[in-house]
Amino acid sequence: MTGSLKAARAAVVLVAFVVAVAILVAVGTRSTPTTPSSAQTTSTTAAAAAGSTTTTAAAASSTTTSTTAKHGHGAATTTTTAPHASVSVVVANATNTNGLAAHYSTVVGAGGWKMGTPIDASTKEATSTVYYAAGQQAAAQSIANTIGVKPTQVQPLTTAAPVAGVTGTDVVVVIGQDLASTSGS
Repeated sequence: MTGSLKAARAAVVLVAFVVAVAILVAVGTRSTPTTPSSAQTTSTTAAAAAGSTTTTAAAASSTTTSTTAKHGHGAATTTTTAPHASVSVVVANATNTNGLAAHYSTVVGAGGWKMGTPIDASTKEATSTVYYAAGQQAAAQSIANTIGVKPTQVQPLTTAAPVAGVTGTDVVVVIGQDLASTSGS
């Protein structure tokens, strides 16, 4: 009897182990719905002197990030990004290289942004700039990150931008000679 009791006990333990592993595998391989994006939103607290900064990858949908200063002291800042598909973007070529606006429209559009027809800028520019309409700075920064434009080249959209006919556009990307040499097109 002792041998059959040990065999039954071993069988129960083995079955319990297999069930536990199956549950853990099912839980560990669950996927969460996300849209690929290289967009990032950085949110910094008012107590930046305390050194609290959080960077969160943003999907192509609304994302809210809240942070507080170290040890729970200080004010919190909340940053919300609009869904990429709701942000209109136009890319303008400000170089002598043909096809750059179309190329970068494809690159930017891969992030889920609402792309307009590529255009030519009214002047030639040495440096690329991403211009944003009111309330679209986070979207412009995300697009700038995607194509390799420096944060200092993300500017408010004004009449000084070297493009025409972009009224109502949220973000205007002007491709300058700096990106022409790295585009591979």
